[in-house]
Amino acid sequence: MKKIALITGATGFVGAHLADYLLDVVGLEVHGTKRPRSRLEFIKSNVIYHEVDMMDYTGISAIIKEVKPDYIFHLAAQSFVLLSWKSPQSTLMNNIIGNLNILEAVKNEYPEAIIQVAGSSEEYGQVLPDEIPIKESVPLIPVSPYGVSKVSQDLLSRQYCKSYGVKTVITRAFNHTGPGRGEVFATSSFAKQIAQIEKGKEPIIHVGNLEAIRDFTDVRDTVRAYWLAVNKCDYGDVYNICTGNGWAIGKMLEVLLSHSDVEIKVQQDKDRMRPSDLPVLIGDASKFIKMTGWKPEIEVSQTLADLLQYWRDKIQ
Repeated sequence: MKKIALITGATGFVGAHLADYLLDVVGLEVHGTKRPRSRLEFIKSNVIYHEVDMMDYTGISAIIKEVKPDYIFHLAAQSFVLLSWKSPQSTLMNNIIGNLNILEAVKNEYPEAIIQVAGSSEEYGQVLPDEIPIKESVPLIPVSPYGVSKVSQDLLSRQYCKSYGVKTVITRAFNHTGPGRGEVFATSSFAKQIAQIEKGKEPIIHVGNLEAIRDFTDVRDTVRAYWLAVNKCDYGDVYNICTGNGWAIGKMLEVLLSHSDVEIKVQQDKDRMRPSDLPVLIGDASKFIKMTGWKPEIEVSQTLADLLQYWRDKIQ
């Protein structure tokens, strides 16, 4: 009998890639949650969807009671850092209460489930130079409402494991990108603009802060890590998922531009700048690697080429 996975936020960027991996590689029965009136771009015919708002405990509880998932991958969240500055209330409500509802529902309805909780490198905040690359033991001092919401998810998930025996594994993924990434995120925004320019749009690409340095993993490597996390990691513990390599956002843009023959001017847009930004986020995944044997397999240059092709295919 097939084991069952439930992905919250299954119609999102990471959720869709995870569904593909669990279906095609692992061979699970895959269920997913989707919001009422959610966009249908990433809907898949072989995923069983359940429409629910993550604020609705009764609805979430009913799904878990019905599905009885062996694994829950909790990805549903407001995940855009810049938006969290503009809408801190909804970011905190969606991310913290949504996570709490999953934990409570599992505790009450199906405690056998193993939950992977998707944290973020944004939890670390303004780290000191001697704390880079960042280990899981670095203090959590977030500098955005999004980061605060993820710290809360992290702490709640560990508390439910310690207090009630809920089987949680918390992952702190650093930046990840790839085909399907939402256009509000830097690399995908660049790729979309390049594809539009190639189709005749004015040859100016609008950017935010190009100086920030981030640790980028291909989304397809990230979802493979999520599967390993629920099978090989300790419950109630936290693990970084990252490459250990830093890329300036400006360098990512250069690589994308190198894949196009069109001459393009780069112009900074103040509306794309954050009230506070982290200059460097580079992680140390040695703890996770030791537990699972995982390592990233897809080079950043290939990830960016695939991302640009994704937008070229969409913009006809």
